[in-house]
Amino acid sequence: GGGGKGIRISADEQQLRTNFEQVKAEVPGSPMFMMQLCTQARHLEVQIVGDEYGNAIALNGRDCSTQRRFQKIFEEGPPTIAKPEIFREMEKAAQRLTKNIGYIGAGTVEYLYNAATDKYFFLELNPRLQVEHPVTEGITGIPLERIPEIRTFYGRDTETTDSIDFMEEDYILPQTHVIAARITAENPDEGFKPTSGGIERVQFQSTPNVWGYFSVGTNGGVHEFADSQFGHIFASGKT
Repeated sequence: GGGGKGIRISADEQQLRTNFEQVKAEVPGSPMFMMQLCTQARHLEVQIVGDEYGNAIALNGRDCSTQRRFQKIFEEGPPTIAKPEIFREMEKAAQRLTKNIGYIGAGTVEYLYNAATDKYFFLELNPRLQVEHPVTEGITGIPLERIPEIRTFYGRDTETTDSIDFMEEDYILPQTHVIAARITAENPDEGFKPTSGGIERVQFQSTPNVWGYFSVGTNGGVHEFADSQFGHIFASGKT
């Protein structure tokens, strides 16, 4: 159903029967799928940009494995769980996909990654900017609306116009690490379930290395029909 809605884990037939009815009630009228559960897996994704001339570039990626109720809570980059050479394979696969379908613009190719075997599996291509894209901006130094800065990302002179083979040439590995934290309205006494209510005060001061935004202000509130996330904080450092 999106946003983690409708997902249930079943260990046996009885749980499956119970969960089946719960899912039907939670996402009425939606198609339902049953899939094998992959334990100890990580959610890694590659930021891609495709142009109108058949080129595709990978701008490193993010580790979005820290989740609650199948909804991302923390996103960080660069991903450290995957070996650099394995992640480069994932980037190239994302670039090939982007080129093959003729995708234009920024997007995200998401993978399920097994650290024990170094194997990765395609999940989806998100054809849009995601809310965690400032993680990529933070580690690359590239505002995504200023794509010419990609030359700097690849260590090239910005005054020249020589071509870059994005499939074969590697960019300079980021010297910064960025973590994003979603600020959510949840009740810790009820298993961190989403909750609603008024907000007396939001006190946050951005710095050059830590910045954030909030969709509600002082004396505002989160109503029962809203998503539990109402803010996002991004922090960058050397490690």
